[in-house]
Amino acid sequence: MKNTASISSRWSSRLSFILASSAAAVGLGNIWKFPYVMGENGGGAFVLVYLLCIAFIGIPIMMAEVVIGRRGRHSPGYAAEQVAVESKRSKHWQVAGWLGMLTGFLVLSFYAVIAGWALDYVFKAGSGAFNGASAEQVGGLFTGMLSSANELMLWHTLVLVGVVIVVGKGVNKGLERSVRFLLPAMFVLLVALAFYAGNIGAFGEAFEFMFKPDFSKLSINGVMIALGHSFFTLGLASGVVIMYGAYLPKETSIVQTSIWIAVIDTLVALIAGLAIFPLVFGFNLTPSEGPGLIFTTLPLAFGQMPGGQWVGTIFFTMLVIAAFTSAIAMIEASVAFVSEKFNLSRWPSTIISASVLWLLGQLTIHSFSGSSWAQLSTEWLGKPLNSIFDVIDLLTSSLLLPLGGLLLAILAGWVMTRDNAKDELDTSKTMFDVWHLCLKYVAPIAIIIIFLQLIGIIEI
Repeated sequence: MKNTASISSRWSSRLSFILASSAAAVGLGNIWKFPYVMGENGGGAFVLVYLLCIAFIGIPIMMAEVVIGRRGRHSPGYAAEQVAVESKRSKHWQVAGWLGMLTGFLVLSFYAVIAGWALDYVFKAGSGAFNGASAEQVGGLFTGMLSSANELMLWHTLVLVGVVIVVGKGVNKGLERSVRFLLPAMFVLLVALAFYAGNIGAFGEAFEFMFKPDFSKLSINGVMIALGHSFFTLGLASGVVIMYGAYLPKETSIVQTSIWIAVIDTLVALIAGLAIFPLVFGFNLTPSEGPGLIFTTLPLAFGQMPGGQWVGTIFFTMLVIAAFTSAIAMIEASVAFVSEKFNLSRWPSTIISASVLWLLGQLTIHSFSGSSWAQLSTEWLGKPLNSIFDVIDLLTSSLLLPLGGLLLAILAGWVMTRDNAKDELDTSKTMFDVWHLCLKYVAPIAIIIIFLQLIGIIEI
């Protein structure tokens, strides 16, 4: 039975909410995925489209999720239900919140495994494993790690133990205290790496690649990818923003904090590019290398550069911090749900959630390690599926995230009354009207296009 009392925890300040939400948004998507999708889609032109999408789609939906969370004051499903019922609409709109929470939970089941890769690479870099290594040797290290289920399980377990220790302490003593240290530390490391990379690498070539738009290199498909990445990088439709919004004090401005979070998230993604691409161009590597850019391409550069052993260690430490701050955010909604649903205290709720995640993570671990039971040979929505991990990845990124975002935009833009939304947003009429317009029309149409394009119904 649900505990009907609203969630009582609150962020101690606006800064705490901004830091926590920014830390949640800043993750592997910014440092691992953004540079390689930028490299695959023409650099500067992609960045420009991405920034426009952040402004007109990402920020409005983020504001909507914070509105739902703060208005509902419950875990995502119950918060969505509260908002709908208050507006005299069906309680079944709670599905928008539950879908987001489920999606975030599934994403975290493999996200924690990939965070474990980064943790492993901290020790590999620190031990000098990349020093003078050839492409074949670096590739062999990566392949060897993936093929060992026991090694992957060890790092996966360590990541989740760390998550339990932080989240179990609660909102203020756990989440808030950790991000006040971790996010600034990650940012300092990233900026230092960007300066170092600019000094020893090809900074001018990297800067031009990132910020000089060449639209001849940007396809319509690249525009769709920019649209999708702008949506996913902010952690939208994953239960995180609604949950963090539930802890937001009433007097804190949703508009200002949402803009700050989007700015910090985007800034980190761009600085990550400036830390990576000077090395890529300076050491004659390929910017469009794809997902292997971080784990197989960059270690080659670390192995050749002066002080590369330490630079590589710092880089992967920063990547672990980014992944960890997102992981503690993604588990928070499920912890709050277990606590509400079963009337349990914080520590048991955290341990239960993490235990389920550990079990789900085995699907990804054995997909990577090549265990026969986790391998597939099929196709879905026009995409080849070679393992259970491929199914989870496709299900979350191509179906659940865009569908969840669409439902949340409709809930805040069409279901929730204007008066209730105005009361939470507490901004000027012009700002509210622009937000509502983006939420009711621009974002849903864009998400539907992303959704249809991703599942192969339309080809643009």
